Amino acid sequence: LKEAGVSYVRVDMLWQDMEPEPNNWNFKKYDYLVNLLTQNHIRILGLLSYSVSWAGKDWNYPPYDNATFVNYAKRVVSRYKDKVKYWEIWNEPDSPVYWVERDEMKGYAQLLKESYQVIKESDPSAKVVLGGLTSEALFPLKNIYRNGGKDYFDVVNIHPFTNPLAPGRLQRVKVIYKNIRKEMVKNGDGHKKIWFTEIGCPGVKEAVKANGWWEGKSPTEKQQARWVREIYSELLSLEDVEKIFWAFFRDTKEHFKNGVDYFGLVRWDFSKKPGVSAYKKCVRKWEHTKQPR
Repeated sequence: LKEAGVSYVRVDMLWQDMEPEPNNWNFKKYDYLVNLLTQNHIRILGLLSYSVSWAGKDWNYPPYDNATFVNYAKRVVSRYKDKVKYWEIWNEPDSPVYWVERDEMKGYAQLLKESYQVIKESDPSAKVVLGGLTSEALFPLKNIYRNGGKDYFDVVNIHPFTNPLAPGRLQRVKVIYKNIRKEMVKNGDGHKKIWFTEIGCPGVKEAVKANGWWEGKSPTEKQQARWVREIYSELLSLEDVEKIFWAFFRDTKEHFKNGVDYFGLVRWDFSKKPGVSAYKKCVRKWEHTKQPR
């Protein structure tokens, strides 16, 4: 990570790992990870996410009682407040994959409010990042505002995945950004920064058909590197875009069982893909004004 110039890492601080049973806490894994990253001068965006088996219908349902999630947020933020200053509330709450209940963001907005309040109480200097929005439509952010969420996040967050082999690939990302930005300004949030806490594409040795949510063929490793250069250059040139996080740094192994296992800029064995060099060049270009990741 350091060699590639990574300055921020998004860490899934999963509720299921930390509190597998009510009031039975286990921080060993995350203590090690937070200390390791901090010692290497890599800052952390902590993702507080997903329901635990005893507190919700399933992992991608909201908790039965928000108080249980808020208590988890309080414990985690209080524990790591000296080392972690940014906290993302849930992952992609506008997606039915990660938030099954379709309630026009009402449930998420309420969870966001309660989580924001306890995070600020635990660490007034902490910043709250909105869960990454994936839709080209304005409705998710619009509904967060309609449900009173305006004052309960410091950073807006977008996850604009698109296949770099598809026509109009960059245009789709720009449409999502422009729609989000327009809605922010409309609601008096034009001063807030925008982060992309997930963006990426596969990079495989030979182009293959992917399954699951990734649509179309998977780009080759060289095509992935070109996308790194293209998307980072485009987005970081926008004044209000502050950070971009590539998902993921390392390939996974039989986790997704499709092309998504090859999103990494390094392979499973840690050998480098061309995307690492492309990423390092982006870091050097922007390191004095922004921190790409």
